[in-house]
Order: sequence, then structure tokens, then C-alpha cells
Amino acid sequence: MVFQILFLLVLGLAGYFLFKSISRIKRNINLGKDEYLGDQPAKRFKQMMLVAFGQKKMFSRPVPAILHLFVYVGFVLINIEVLEILIDGIAGTHRIFLPFLGNFYTIVINFFEFLAVMVIVVCVVFLLRRNVFKVRRLNMPELKRFPLFDANAVLVIEIVLMVALLAMNACDGILQSRSHEHYGITGTLAFSQFLNPVFMGLTTEKLVLLERTFWWFHIIGILLFANYLPYSKHLHILMAFPNTYFAKLELKGKFKNMPVVTREVKSMLSIPLDEDEQLAASNLHDTGKFGAKDIPDLSWKNLMDAYSCTECGRCTSSCPANITGKKLSPRKIMMDTRDRMEEIGRHLDKNKEIDSTKSLLGDYITSEELLACTTCNACVEECPINIDPLDIIMQLRRYKIMEEAKAPDSWNAMFSNLENNQAPWKFSPSDRLNWAKENS
Repeated sequence: MVFQILFLLVLGLAGYFLFKSISRIKRNINLGKDEYLGDQPAKRFKQMMLVAFGQKKMFSRPVPAILHLFVYVGFVLINIEVLEILIDGIAGTHRIFLPFLGNFYTIVINFFEFLAVMVIVVCVVFLLRRNVFKVRRLNMPELKRFPLFDANAVLVIEIVLMVALLAMNACDGILQSRSHEHYGITGTLAFSQFLNPVFMGLTTEKLVLLERTFWWFHIIGILLFANYLPYSKHLHILMAFPNTYFAKLELKGKFKNMPVVTREVKSMLSIPLDEDEQLAASNLHDTGKFGAKDIPDLSWKNLMDAYSCTECGRCTSSCPANITGKKLSPRKIMMDTRDRMEEIGRHLDKNKEIDSTKSLLGDYITSEELLACTTCNACVEECPINIDPLDIIMQLRRYKIMEEAKAPDSWNAMFSNLENNQAPWKFSPSDRLNWAKENS
């Protein structure tokens, strides 16, 4: 009974802090502007299942995709054993599913042990790729300090948790062989049995103590890991599902027009607004700003994208601007957006108002980064969970050009030509088809 009360206290404490973290993330995402993305639910659900659950886009790079799949499947399925541990902790039982599943229980546990071993192997490979082989996309300037620590820490934590699980099963198996009354017969455990020599010489009392220690270590480790997730890039484990559900369904090359500009242009040309444009125009509350300068100017979906970022670097490694040595890194755009959002959240908690002494544009993301973007959509195409860095880049760039009038001279010349000649080049609209006559 004492252990059950202690377990419930630990569980309640972990749940309380996790709830606070989730509430903080939800509050920060809601700092963004409203954006309706609830249309076509069947299509959105299919997109979520293929991209988030099925990891469809991961397999554009097969080797890391297969390695990641073992970690992903291991994480999902081994949590079934965590469910058993939770029930055992609350009810004061041990391996509560064993009497109901019989011999099938042995198959299930052996499969979990196989996954645990594969998770250990893959995490070691990932640590080597990041720290020894120095894969370029995993060793860029934005991944220093905490991002580097975070990536390595989670891999080490997963290894430690899996080792604890196998050690717990090894002690359990030895106690079964000694016919201890508390430990039901599970049958031969395929992988943890190889740890038996480590523990075989211990007395039964020490084995029980060790098995319980590993049991507590594993479940407390899982609960601590769950509370660490909201501060880690591994939050994508949870955020990938809503993020892919609400990802845009249109073609990636389609840009969103600003409703206020669309309304004014069509009004001048006496062109009626379509149904969607009328709805957007009716929802305009603030027409005094073009583009985005800071977090509240972005949409809630942009901010959800930032929290969902896996920091895998596929976007940056495919960015032609970055490849050719430009400062732009789409991954950094998302990390900067998240960092600024967190900064505003902390200021809100302390002062009950948004920090206006800094802004996303300028203090976090520079003009050099924004102007380097070619709007090719390579980053959007490569992202394994449908994050859209380009949307944030375009909104910040619109602010610089339309609000601050800070565009390169070559761009201003192009804008002038588009306005006066309906083409980027400086010649009369009546001469636009002369090239065809000359080549006919």
C-alpha cells in the first residue's frame, strides 16, 4: 500500500508539471493570428496518417528513415509495456497482463525486447553520425549549445531507459527460475537472458531489490522524459500529428495573397471578390500592417510549425541558398521563431504583457537571411512533417518591403516595371510578344 501511494504521488506530480507545460505551449501558439484550417477533414486525416503516423516523407532518404523507424516503432509499442507498469503501480500487482495472455505474453515481451535492443543500436548509430562522423546537416551553427546537448541527451536517455528495461526483465527472469511467489512464469526472454550472468550470483533479496529499483528507474525515467519533451526538439513526437493534420492542402507553390491587398486591387479594377475573399475581407480587423514583424503577426499554424520542428536539417540541406554558401537556413528560421515565442511567453508570465523591446525580424532573423530565399519550396517539400518555413520567410519579407520599404535596388526596379509594364523587364507592354515574331 505504501508503494502504491508513493507511485500515485509520483504519477500525480509528473502529470501536474506536464499539464503546465502543455498549457504553456498552447498559450504560446495562441499568440498567433486566427487562421481557419478545419476544411476537408477526411483529406486532412489521411494526410496525418500517411505523413505523421506512416512517415511517408521520411523515406526520401531510406537509410536514416529505416533507422528512425526502429526508434519510432520502439517508442510507440514499448509504451504498451509502460501501460502495464502503470497499472501494476496503481493496483499493486506484477505483470497484470500475464494471466490473461498466457503464452502470447512471452511473444509480446520478446518482441518488446527486440525493439529495445534495436533502439539501443540505432541510438548509438545516431550518436556516432552526429558526434564522430559529423554529418553536415547535423553540425551547423544553429545546432550549438542547447540544441546539441538536447539531441545527444535524448539519445543517451533512450539508451539508458532501454537498458533499464532489459535489466529489469533479466532480474525478473532469474527470480522466476527461483520460484519466487511474486514473479509469474513468463517463459524464456530472448534478449534479457544474456544479462543473467551479471545478476545470477546475487541473493534473492538483493535481486528483488534490484528488480524493483530498475522498475522504479524505468517508470520515473519515462515520466521525466515526458516532462522534458516540451522543452526539447523531440516534442515533434507529439506535435507531428496535429501539425500534419492542419498542414495546407494546396499545391506547395501557391502563395497566400494578403486579403487587404486583394480587396483593394479588385475594388480598383471593379472585380468582385469570390466567396473565400469576401470571408477574409470581412474578418479584417487590423489593416494597418503588411506582412509580419513579430510573433503576434504570424498565424497560430506558423507557431505550431515552430514547436513541431524536429531540427533534422533536411530543409537546410536541400536549400539551394544554403548549399551555395548563403546565410539562410530554413531550420534556423523555425528555431528562431520558437525561441522568440518562448521569450515572449516568459515575459508574459513575468510582466503580463508582450515584450516589445525585441522582435523576430531583426533581433532573431536578419534581412540577409530573408533576401537569400529563392522561394523554391525545397524546404517545404523535404520536411518530414509538412512544416512550412517559406510562409514565415515570405511574411517577414513582405514587412521589410511593404512596411519598411527596404528592398534591394534591383528588386525595386523590378517592382516598378511590374507596375508600369506588367512585366519584370523595362519595355512597353505592346512589345511583349516581339520575341515570338523574331523567332517565328
